[in-house]
Amino acid sequence: MTIIATGLSAARSGRIILHTTDVEIRRGERIGLVGASGSGKSTLGHALIDSLRAQGASVAHVPQSPDEALDPLRSMAFHWREAEQALGLALDPSRKQKLFAALRIEDGDLRKRPWGWSRGMQQRFVIAMALIGTPDLLVMDEPTSALDPVVAAGMMDLLDRYLSDRRTALLLITHDLGLAAARVLRLMVMAEGRIVEDAPTPDLLRVPRTEAARSLCAHRNWLALPC
Repeated sequence: MTIIATGLSAARSGRIILHTTDVEIRRGERIGLVGASGSGKSTLGHALIDSLRAQGASVAHVPQSPDEALDPLRSMAFHWREAEQALGLALDPSRKQKLFAALRIEDGDLRKRPWGWSRGMQQRFVIAMALIGTPDLLVMDEPTSALDPVVAAGMMDLLDRYLSDRRTALLLITHDLGLAAARVLRLMVMAEGRIVEDAPTPDLLRVPRTEAARSLCAHRNWLALPC
């Protein structure tokens, strides 16, 4: 199965912030959407999610910060029940156990509020909620920006292992080329509301063809970072 969305666009206050864009993602593919801040990455991600959901595709979203997904006044157990019910799924302790074990949050106390868990555990919990329904596509928007590099690397390692034998595709939206380069096989580069380059990760890193891609590749100090 190939995930296809065509004619994606967005404007704000009369200004085009996402020019007409088509996106095609193969089942199980790992893609990085990279670009400088303000290039339109998150806008494209939201437009893609809306378009695919309108088509009936199963798409899950992991925001930049767990604060965007978790109510500080509600218990973690409440959030989990709400996520299952929103998807129309019966309560399934075994499904929860498998996801929690895969993302190493099985020791988390579900009676606690989000602030009773570490930031890393909160974000892994949000990822677990996104994976409950085995989505066709998981869209992660700057998912490690609120975490230190070591915690971020550990989280991405766990996710990589979980997705390795599943057909859920991943779109990783980030301004961090190092993070994307280590995790995906295909890179799409955005600049000024357009995808200006789309290539296999090794090819783009070796011979970036656009100014936006060359700018991202120019500083290789990110190679030393664990994530």
